[in-house]
Amino acid sequence: MEVREILLGDEAVALGALHAGISGAFGYPGTPSTEMFEYVEPLAAEYGIHARWSANEKVAYEEALGMSFAGKRAIVSMKHVGLNVAADAFVNSGVTGVNGGLVLMVADDPGMHSSQNEQDSRFYAKFAAVPCYEPKNQQECYDMVREAFDVSERLRLPIVLRMVTRLAHSRADVVIGDRRPQNGLNPPTDKQQFTLLPTNARRNWAALVARQGEIIGESEASRFNRLELEGRDRKIGIIANGVACNYVREAFGGEVPHAMLSISRYPLPLGLIRKLIEACESIYVFEEGYPLIEEAIAGINGIGKPLHGRSDGTVPATGELTPAIAMDVFGIGRTGGIKSTLGHVPGRPPKLCQGCSHADSYTLIKEVLKDYPVKRTFSDIGCYTLGFYEPFDGVHSCVDMGASVSMAKGASHGGLFPVVATIGDSTFMHSGMTGLVGAARDNANMTLCILDNSSVAMTGTQETMATGDALYNVVRGLGVPEEHIKIINPLRNKMEQNAAILKAEVEYRGLSVIILRRICVQAARKARG
Repeated sequence: MEVREILLGDEAVALGALHAGISGAFGYPGTPSTEMFEYVEPLAAEYGIHARWSANEKVAYEEALGMSFAGKRAIVSMKHVGLNVAADAFVNSGVTGVNGGLVLMVADDPGMHSSQNEQDSRFYAKFAAVPCYEPKNQQECYDMVREAFDVSERLRLPIVLRMVTRLAHSRADVVIGDRRPQNGLNPPTDKQQFTLLPTNARRNWAALVARQGEIIGESEASRFNRLELEGRDRKIGIIANGVACNYVREAFGGEVPHAMLSISRYPLPLGLIRKLIEACESIYVFEEGYPLIEEAIAGINGIGKPLHGRSDGTVPATGELTPAIAMDVFGIGRTGGIKSTLGHVPGRPPKLCQGCSHADSYTLIKEVLKDYPVKRTFSDIGCYTLGFYEPFDGVHSCVDMGASVSMAKGASHGGLFPVVATIGDSTFMHSGMTGLVGAARDNANMTLCILDNSSVAMTGTQETMATGDALYNVVRGLGVPEEHIKIINPLRNKMEQNAAILKAEVEYRGLSVIILRRICVQAARKARG
């Protein structure tokens, strides 16, 4: 009897991994990837696996690689900018290869719904010379991750599963397969494999390069790469990837009349691409993400066929694709169907929750800094970044995880005063600590405000690595003098005394850390049940 479940794309990946026999799930929360891990976590005991959030994405990937070393299957999840943090481990794991199956689910965010950039993780897979899957729908999310673990163990390589926001956060019914048992313990016997001394790394890299023909051949034969030529109009040929294939089909009402190549498995199937080019008069690339396919076609298009896509402006150069964009690209008239129903609603920026401790923290900082002629506050990644908006005006930089601490230190050495930085407890443990080590060594003239709300609040109040006394001990252990570590409760009725403490530390010509300790209102509500 066929079993179906209605799942988010992220959840379909999670269930597929559980049914593929993983022994562990690792990750750091980040939209739009978070729900993958959150689906696995409550099922960890039932499936007998390890599943607990990691300190950051690099740590998560290394923990997963360690489980693979032991011979077990592991999945690791993160958002696209998180892969920047994990890149060192990820790229090098292509050189070491894997033992137990290892799948990296990385969720890209075209349109930057909740991210700093639109970067395309397919380029990381290409850079590392490892296979990549890109599902079109929730069923493929489930099916691909199961296949990816088998391919990982057969090729002895990590496999990338690239998701995008629209697929990660939409639901559909998924046909569920059988459940595979976990691998037994089976550490590697070749001690050179995971030890990347130059002599070993050169051997491993040469072997990986030599296998690229085999890996490309698998893409050519993959059931997830589909070339449709027979009975199709060949004046134009369409190449689309992942969810972009859905947008093209929706634009045409289901059946595409033109020759079309759907790509969901990488490296690029160059043979299939050449067949499409040879069969068609002009080529249109409708690609979710950067023009990876388009640039590859430009390189192999020796027969000079017209090529249209993001690069020549036929497809918008930035942002998330939609069926409406596909209709415009392919000259399909819109007959009243695809319209926004929200055109009359004024734009509203996001804001902090009612009762959020960050509101009082930024009000405090603004009050203390109001009389200084130059007021610049370095901030970081978290819901507190919303302090950028009025009435707070409390964020003047937000670049990447942990940058608030390091940028503040650099600015202080450049002569800026006062220098105040804000960072959340989770982001501090993720990557703010290393910046603080250097600030403590140099006794940098800056004040770091750690907004300790005891959770990873922005992505759903997940567990943080250190809060409360544990966080204080970390700060002290990194070399900050105890007399310049202050703990305050950011409440309006304590504004006067808190302002006096913060003012004194801002005026102190050296490093000080203020820990503003008050639980997230959403976490408190969840704790009350």
